[in-house]
Amino acid sequence: MSAYSWSDFADDAPDRPGQPTPEERELTEGVRLQKALANAGVASRRVCEDLIKAGRVKVNGKQVTELGSRIDPEVDKVTVSGIPVQFDTSRVYLALNKPFGVVSTMSDEHGRPDLMQFVIDYDRVYNVGRLDAETTGLLILTNDGDLAHKLAHPSFGVKKTYLARVEGQVTNAIITQLLAGFELEDGEIAADEARIVDVSGRESLVELVLHSGRNRIVRRMLEHVGHPVIGLVRKQFGPIHLGSLKSGQLRELTKIEQGALLKAAEGKPERAPRPPRPKAASDKKRR
Repeated sequence: MSAYSWSDFADDAPDRPGQPTPEERELTEGVRLQKALANAGVASRRVCEDLIKAGRVKVNGKQVTELGSRIDPEVDKVTVSGIPVQFDTSRVYLALNKPFGVVSTMSDEHGRPDLMQFVIDYDRVYNVGRLDAETTGLLILTNDGDLAHKLAHPSFGVKKTYLARVEGQVTNAIITQLLAGFELEDGEIAADEARIVDVSGRESLVELVLHSGRNRIVRRMLEHVGHPVIGLVRKQFGPIHLGSLKSGQLRELTKIEQGALLKAAEGKPERAPRPPRPKAASDKKRR
């Protein structure tokens, strides 16, 4: 039996007298689902057809298995295996390993090193939340304003993971205190997760997970429990890992990472995708 189908010709057939062109049909009836998915970079059109037939695609929450289905990419919400698909190809999603001493703004009025040096090849992208100048690690940058708002606002519960090098030997009692919470000058705070990574001499490594984005909150929490921070790095933002990204390096998020980030912004927990291998990533250090 032939592996080909009529769908191979549906969007590319020559015009017939009295029949609307493919472009006219897309304006009035929408885009074929498999074509929209392929254009969004999900997979080849043939693989997208297989995904649809396998029942792994939903449109506005409803499973779609018919290859002739059409959608409006500007209106309809589509997921593949539960991961949202971004059809707007003008959207940019970037991960940066922010170096020490760089302030989290695109233009610093005091002339300090800022983020613009890393994104000169991208038009109008902004950082999601902030890291203070002394904190290094993962920053997400995007031109998707709605996503940026959801990722940064604590009400959406997107968690960030930090690794802190602190003074003194942290004990289990301190971890319990961080998890139980306490009052700071700007209100109550508690870690979502906390654990001791290592203790060596007069210093400790502590991992903290928070959904709060309050100013210098990790440093203030650890100082409150008697262990001032010596060094701080953000290792993860929602489902996105810092991975092997070197200080000052920038990379575009993969389609899988973009989908996981969109899902996290909707308040839905998502297993973190594996960062791309360094040799396969299009990493660039912006100068």
